[in-house]
Amino acid sequence: MTEADLQAFLDREFPEIGPLGIVVERVDARTITVRLPENPATLRPGGTISGPTMFALADVAVYLLILAQIGPVALAVTTSVGMNFMRKPPAGDLLAEAELLKLGRRLAVGHVRLHAVGSDELVADASLTYSIPPRA
Repeated sequence: MTEADLQAFLDREFPEIGPLGIVVERVDARTITVRLPENPATLRPGGTISGPTMFALADVAVYLLILAQIGPVALAVTTSVGMNFMRKPPAGDLLAEAELLKLGRRLAVGHVRLHAVGSDELVADASLTYSIPPRA
């Protein structure tokens, strides 16, 4: 699936994510970059992006990367997540850069790094495993 295919799928199948404004910037066979635009609704007290928002961005990034390889399988689901929050991200756009580590018939494993636009300092790092439903 292309960037446009993934964006259309996300908008159609997960309208509840729409208010976050997540944008698929780039995808290839092993990696994806998605952007979370600045949004006052995602900030927690102190002016930093909330942990649940960063979790959602990481989860969506790996999910879309898997779909880019296997096609629009809406029922692929997260089965495991390990996430480390390293520093408070500033208000502003946040990037998630994910890499596909394993793509099997039943499981896929990805790794994602989150950082503020214009900075190489990690704000969070996560590893996610997804269950892929059997093909009909």
